[in-house]
Amino acid sequence: MSRVQLALNVSDLDAAIDFYSKLFGTTPAKIRPGYANFAIVEPPLKLVLIEGAGEPGSINHLGVEVATTAEVQKATLALAAKGLATDIEEQTTCCFAVQDKVWVDGPDAERWEVYTVLADADGAEALGGDERCCTADSVTLTSAPTAAAQSGCC
Repeated sequence: MSRVQLALNVSDLDAAIDFYSKLFGTTPAKIRPGYANFAIVEPPLKLVLIEGAGEPGSINHLGVEVATTAEVQKATLALAAKGLATDIEEQTTCCFAVQDKVWVDGPDAERWEVYTVLADADGAEALGGDERCCTADSVTLTSAPTAAAQSGCC
């Protein structure tokens, strides 16, 4: 399983949930304070809604969700071999999930992650425990894979 992820900044989470439920004909897979995600089967899409994290209606970040940590590691090696700067996060908690992931920046600084969800997470730290989570400055890229980073996202 893999699917594209689109994380959007929204001003009103309830209104966004209502709209995207109608648009895609499904309800969210997860709803938490200031956060919701949809696991849409057709088209294969992970739609993440983040309330109050940036300009409403703008892209927060993009990604590809994969099934396993091995797939994240494979993507990390492939991206680095192609000369892309990568930043690895292992066992990071953000957006109400524990994840392994790798980040890269596109040519216009659009953030992309390849990630797998390891477990659900709840509580005060589950959104990220870091005010930078899911914001434009939450990821600092390096020219080679690094040890697990301290912040993460969806």
